[in-house]
Amino acid sequence: MKLRTLLLSTVLFATPVHAIESVGEAVEVYTESELFRLFDSNSHLERVKADDCQLVQDIEARAQRVESPAYEFLYGDMLAWGVCVERDVELGIDYMQSAAHQGSPAALEQLGRYFARGILVQQDRERAIPYLREAASMGNVAARIQLAELLLNNYGSPLDFEDAYRWLYNTVVANKSTHRKITTLRHSLETHMPANVIARAKRRDTFW
Repeated sequence: MKLRTLLLSTVLFATPVHAIESVGEAVEVYTESELFRLFDSNSHLERVKADDCQLVQDIEARAQRVESPAYEFLYGDMLAWGVCVERDVELGIDYMQSAAHQGSPAALEQLGRYFARGILVQQDRERAIPYLREAASMGNVAARIQLAELLLNNYGSPLDFEDAYRWLYNTVVANKSTHRKITTLRHSLETHMPANVIARAKRRDTFW
């Protein structure tokens, strides 16, 4: 079964985009690195729409048959919001959960955000913490910020403060507004942490 899945994965990712008759040129299937950039800018759904929904069959195949976490997240988000497919929120969340379980930072961050804010799911900030922690540990800046905000609002565990501080301390961002926000959150976290824990968090590197 594993060999069959591997062979199918190889064929799907090696072959050109599904033949589609449409006005204009056919759109080439997205690479995973391209998807990661789209996820980071939260522009993946807009990109699918801008491409006139030509890649729906390719996206669905990679999500369902290959079980690529990047494509599972993309397809799940399309289902959840009815982008180029019939809307099915429950199935969309299921695909996002599958992507998250496979370690997709984008899926982990989005599910954490959805639970924190009550978007599409029942609001549960405590349930949001594990998703955001995992995404934050993988370098997702949005997850690091949201995790710190939840901790400062008395959600999560005091034991999370050191990791949250360390991740923010080692976050590098070019955006000045985001940089200021991270600095503010770090200073706020410091008021809840002993000096020795702050010093230890600064000494530990975050390479994974």
